[in-house]
Amino acid sequence: MAAGLLDAHLTLLAEALLPYRDSEELLARWGAELARTLANGGRLLVAGNGGSAAEAQHLTAELVGKLRDDRQPLSAIALHAETSAVTAIGNDYGYDEVFARQVRAHGRKNDILLLMSTSGASTNLLRAVDAARQTGLRCWAFTGPTPNPLAEACHDVLSVASPDSQVVQELHLVSTHVLCEYVERELPAACRTPVEPAPLATAGGDGTVDAGLEGAPTSAGPVRAGVEVLLDGGGRRVVEG
Repeated sequence: MAAGLLDAHLTLLAEALLPYRDSEELLARWGAELARTLANGGRLLVAGNGGSAAEAQHLTAELVGKLRDDRQPLSAIALHAETSAVTAIGNDYGYDEVFARQVRAHGRKNDILLLMSTSGASTNLLRAVDAARQTGLRCWAFTGPTPNPLAEACHDVLSVASPDSQVVQELHLVSTHVLCEYVERELPAACRTPVEPAPLATAGGDGTVDAGLEGAPTSAGPVRAGVEVLLDGGGRRVVEG
């Protein structure tokens, strides 16, 4: 029986895996650098088109949320997911500017811009690199085979040596998970400590705000001395100073 589509796809994937194994050192270095940047209040900006946009949003979800264990949230923004900004910028300035203008808005010196592309030739990503370099961001890329314009424009690149864009994106997903693993391993202990939710002010049995919770947040904001508070039972109480 002739080889099926699955076998053909897995053959391409297997061919790309051997050279891809050399990416370990790069991912470890990026993970350590990204962990330092995020732990010090920096930000990761990420963007891509099509399937690469989904890959980029997957990465930011792992950082703002978590990969494995609970920890402090990390600042990462998928620029293509800002749909109102993308459509407004595309309408007013053209689609080639949809990422560059957001980089100028959100990026700060020493932040990191990570761009994902199978071709490495998307104009809107190349414009984003130009904006990032002018702003002082470090620029990384996940791409397909090199050389390509995006790889040449960025400070550093992880390239997947496969002519098949599906295989490239699949190994970009692997890269995303391994990168996040290294980030979480390299984070300082303070960032690996889960965030404890602040206690909420609640009404006691006598209709008063529980002792010791003055200044704790409620649905209406912090409880401050001299401020009238609406209690769960419908009553009101003024917190005395």
